[in-house]
This record gives sequence, structure tokens and C-alpha cells, in this order.
Amino acid sequence: MGKKYRGRPLSIFISFFKPHKKMFIIDMLCAFGVSIIDLVFPIVSRRSMQTYLPEKLFGAFFTVIAILIAAYLLKAVLYYIITVMGHYMGVLIEADMRREVFTHIESLSFSFFDKNRTGALMSRVTNDLFDITELSHHGPENIIICSLTLAGSLIVMFFIRWELALVVAVALPALIVFTLLQRKRMQNASKDVRKKTAEINAAIESGISGVRTAKAFANEEEEKRKFDRANGLFKIAKHDFYKAMGMFQSGMEFSTGALQVLVIGVGGLLIMLGKMDYIDLITFTLYVSAFLSPLRKLVMFMEQYTQGMAGFERFIELMQTEPEIKDSENAVKLESVSGDIRYENVSFAYSDGTEVLKNVSIDIPHGTSLAVVGPSGGGKTTLCHLLPRFYDVTGGKITVDGVDIRDITQESLRRNIGIIQQDVFMFAGTVRDNIRYGRPDATDEEVVEAAKRAEIHAEIMEMPDGYDTYIGERGVMLSGGQKQRLSIARVFLKDPPILILDEATSALDSITEGRIQASLDRLSKGRTSIIIAHRLSTVRGADRIAVIDSEKIIEEGSHTELMKKDGAYAGLVKAQKLGE
Repeated sequence: MGKKYRGRPLSIFISFFKPHKKMFIIDMLCAFGVSIIDLVFPIVSRRSMQTYLPEKLFGAFFTVIAILIAAYLLKAVLYYIITVMGHYMGVLIEADMRREVFTHIESLSFSFFDKNRTGALMSRVTNDLFDITELSHHGPENIIICSLTLAGSLIVMFFIRWELALVVAVALPALIVFTLLQRKRMQNASKDVRKKTAEINAAIESGISGVRTAKAFANEEEEKRKFDRANGLFKIAKHDFYKAMGMFQSGMEFSTGALQVLVIGVGGLLIMLGKMDYIDLITFTLYVSAFLSPLRKLVMFMEQYTQGMAGFERFIELMQTEPEIKDSENAVKLESVSGDIRYENVSFAYSDGTEVLKNVSIDIPHGTSLAVVGPSGGGKTTLCHLLPRFYDVTGGKITVDGVDIRDITQESLRRNIGIIQQDVFMFAGTVRDNIRYGRPDATDEEVVEAAKRAEIHAEIMEMPDGYDTYIGERGVMLSGGQKQRLSIARVFLKDPPILILDEATSALDSITEGRIQASLDRLSKGRTSIIIAHRLSTVRGADRIAVIDSEKIIEEGSHTELMKKDGAYAGLVKAQKLGE
């Protein structure tokens, strides 16, 4: 993926046309036809006025008029094809880019999402690619039409009157230099607008996602202030862009208007000197209009180009971001998993140097359960996140069935691990959809069986539409206990040999916790399980308990053994009893 996006942005952009080259060729042929028709009209008009009318060849004159009408009818058809097919080609290219960027985002590591806000990423996938449709359509089309029309008009003008054509030719480089200078300014301003738009989207996403918290704290005004700040920066950036665009367009308008006046002035002088007639001047001014029309199109195109390429460069910037965690070249698929897990002198530190684990070693034989307890921030969750390679160890290694997990494909490793967390994510959809997420190819009967094993089937059947009940954004229409049991049903459906329970019941009341604990016990049976728990009453039945504090394991043993030691674990148990 990364190599494709190394190089000049324009070259990368052009590569997206390759899958749609048939549509592109048709679009360009139509654009070529439009240019030819525009170039033919003035020269045919000149011949009619100089030959057919003075010599009273009325039949030939009206034949030419009929041909011109037919030509402009053909031009209308060509423009219809350009508009429909060209725009659809742009949509297809935009859709290709959006698929690639979404797929790439899905491949990035946890650390990337730790540093980037959801709203800003949404802007990359939507707003930054919005103008790509117009650019990918109008870009090649305008280049063909404008180039042919400019070159053709200039050549014909030299044949009509070289002195006047020279005036136009001398003015053209000045216009090109002005365009190039202003393009850079507009592009920089457009990139700034894109960044500010991403900040607005991030503020909106945060405000909507956290609306319940904002209302609970009566902090709606604070959220408005955050949004107004981002919105204010957007307005400033947009104003700067429009100033750059205004300078560009006003300069072009002056230049093109002055050129027409100059042509008429020089043409009038040539008529006075007897070197030119009125018909040639009229024909020449028609070609000047034909010459200026593509210039004005280029003015409009420059806005599309700067906005489209600014978004495209941000797209490239994201596509060049490499996942921190990759499969090794000789990575193998994890199959027929027994579930023996071993942490060997494992250390982990974040990129900023903050150390979380140091030289941790622990064995978890297949079919056994390990409970991990300790104070908040001690490294319990990090220990579990290292197993499915959400993050990579910075020292030591972790093995599953004797194979270093860095030598196993991420997909097969995670396919064999089931994770149930305290903060359960539910997708906007039905109950059935959310359970089936554990195994997308599962039958309806298998979904129901998973729900029964998670002890949620009866409650689902009492919902308005049963398994087809819509549960709202992030499962907002469900209780905490229902969401937790749906997540358990997902894992039952997935049926992995390794299980991670990350404080799965700590946010629930005692009665609900008891019901869910029974489901978890049933789920854990016969699987290798790692259990992170805040409530120590839930881990007494674990085969072994490890206490983590200050980056390392300070105690390990069964509940009975650790209570006899009267150490850190016993102290935690006593503290919780006192709290009760």
C-alpha cells in the first residue's frame, strides 16, 4: 500500500484513472469534438461573410448554416455525454479512493487511534475527497478542451493577421506566470481550510457523541464554546482562501478584458492603415472570444484544482501512514489452537518513553484461567492488549502454543481470541446483527443458540421486534447488563480457544453481575482465560491469580495461597471488604 503512494501527488492521482480508462477515453474524445466545433465556427463564419454573401451564393450559405446547427446539436450531445459519463467517472474514482482510505484506516494500529480524533478521520474519508469528483471529471476534460482551443485559436489568428496574433501571444506568458504564482497561494489557503474543516468535524463528533455527558453536567454552553472556536478558525481560513481566489479571479478578469480592448485598438489601427478589413477583425474577435473562453474555464478550474489537490494531498498523507504493527514476511496462520500462553520477560513502553511493564514472565497452560489484579494504572489492561498484538512488546516475547505471536498473522491470532470488555461497543443495527458480528456467516439458529448460552434470549424475545429490534447508536436503547450479555453471545458465537475478560462486570450492579458471571463461567469452561477484575470476589475461582504493581508481577498463586501469604493480594481483599 505504502509504495503506491510514494511519488508526486499528480502522478498518484492520474493512476486512479487506469481502472476507468474506457470511460476516460470516451470523455476525452467528446471533449476533443467540442473543441473542434468551437474552432470551426469562426472560420466558417468568415468564409460565409467574405464569399457566399457577396457572391450571392445563398444556397451554399444556408447549407453552411444548417451544418453549423447540426454541429451545435452534436456539441450538445457531446456535452451531455461529458457531463453524465465524466461525472460518474469522477464518482467511481472518489469511491475507489474512499474504499482505499477506509481499508487503510482499518489496518492501522491502536497507537494511531490513540493520537487521532474520530471526527478528524471522518473528514479525511468524506470532505477531503468531496472535490475529487469534480477535479477528476473536469480536470482532464478542461485540459483537453482548453489546450486545443487555445492552441487552435492562436494558430488560426496568426493566419488571419499575424500582428494581432502577436499581441495575444505576448500577453499569454504573463497570464501563465500570474496563474502559477496565484495557484500556490490558493493551494496553501485551501489546505488550511481542510485542516480547519477537520477540526470542526472533530468538535461536532465529540459534541454529539458526548451529548448525554454534556447534559448531565449542564455543560451545553461549554460544548458550544468549543464548537464556536473551531468554527471561528474555519471562517478565518475560508476568508483567507477567498481573498487568494478573489485576487486570482480579479487579475484574470482585468487581463482578459484588457486583452480584448488591446486587440480592438490594434485592429482598428490596422484597418485605418488599410492592412485589414472589418470581416477579418470580426472573425479575429470571435477567435479572441474562443481564446478567452478556455482561459476563463481555467480560472474556474484553478479553484477546483487547488481544493481537490489540497484534499488529495491530505489523503496521500494518511495513506503514507504505516501501521506500527505488521505481519512478518514469514508469518504463519494459527490453526488447531490448544491455548498455551507464555509471557517471557515481557516489557512495554509507550512511544513517549512511559514504561508500563518490565520483565514480566508468566505461564498460562491451556484450559486454565489466570486472574490479573492490582491498582489502577498498574499495567493489567496493557498485559492483555499485548496478547492480540494491539500493541507490540518492546522487550521479551509472548508465545501461543510455543509460537512467538509476532510470527503469527494478526488475523488468525485475533480470530482465536475472544475479548469482553467493560465498555462494550454496540453497532447501530439490530440485536441479530450485533450478535452475528462474532461470526458473520453464522445462521439464525446459531445466533439464537449463542443468545441462549449467554442468558439473553428470553429478554430479546420480549423486545418489540425480537432479534430484529433496532438498538440505537452504540446500543443506547439497551441496559448495561443487556449490552454485556450481547457481547458474551458474540464470543459464544465466535467460539475462540482463548478468552480475555477485561473488567467485564465491574460497571454492573451485584444482581446483574451475578447473572453475567454465570454466563462468563459457562463461556470460560475449557478455554484459556485471562481475567482482569476490579471486584476480587469474581476471581476467587481462577486457577491462578497474579498481582501487578509498579510495572511487574509482585505476587502469584491461587486465592488460598495468596491469602495465606498475607501480602499485597490479601491487603486488596481486606480493603474491599472494609469498603463493603
